Amino acid sequence: MDWGTLIATGSGGLIAISGTVLADFLRHRHENDRTVEARRRAVYNEFIVATGTCHTRLRELAQGRGEQGDLETASRAALTDAGIYDVRERLFIEGSTTVAGAGQAMFVQLRALRRVVATGAAQDSPAYHAVYHPYLAAVWGYRAAVREELDGRPLVPADFGWAEWGGRDSCAVCRAAGAAD
Repeated sequence: MDWGTLIATGSGGLIAISGTVLADFLRHRHENDRTVEARRRAVYNEFIVATGTCHTRLRELAQGRGEQGDLETASRAALTDAGIYDVRERLFIEGSTTVAGAGQAMFVQLRALRRVVATGAAQDSPAYHAVYHPYLAAVWGYRAAVREELDGRPLVPADFGWAEWGGRDSCAVCRAAGAAD
């Protein structure tokens, strides 16, 4: 019996099996990474949609549309009906620390907007705009964080020809309030 042939065959088989196991491991890891990215992308989109739905309802209340009996209850219902609490929890679990932090900052500003709407502040009032612009800046901060994570390219206000994310510099209501001061 030729031991060289036997050792070469055994070594070749071991290399082939090792290569197959390594390839399978790498394929599984790649698929897992894609699954995590897909789940994150989905929850990031769901969160921005839920906050947008809530913001739309709050804006309607501030414009005097819909039930005006109890603005406190109606404004609280705007958050609940949009499903923001559920998707926010998923954001904390699925999202990266950076995006979850940006999402929480946006949520805090949205709740501040809700509180002002609950007091009866109209959409064109200075009280509304005092919390609206920080909310808008937080929305864009969230979008920029998501874009940075998923695309690797930063998103800055200058990309849109803006000076800052909050929009206060181009707001007619804020400019008029500043002129009145």
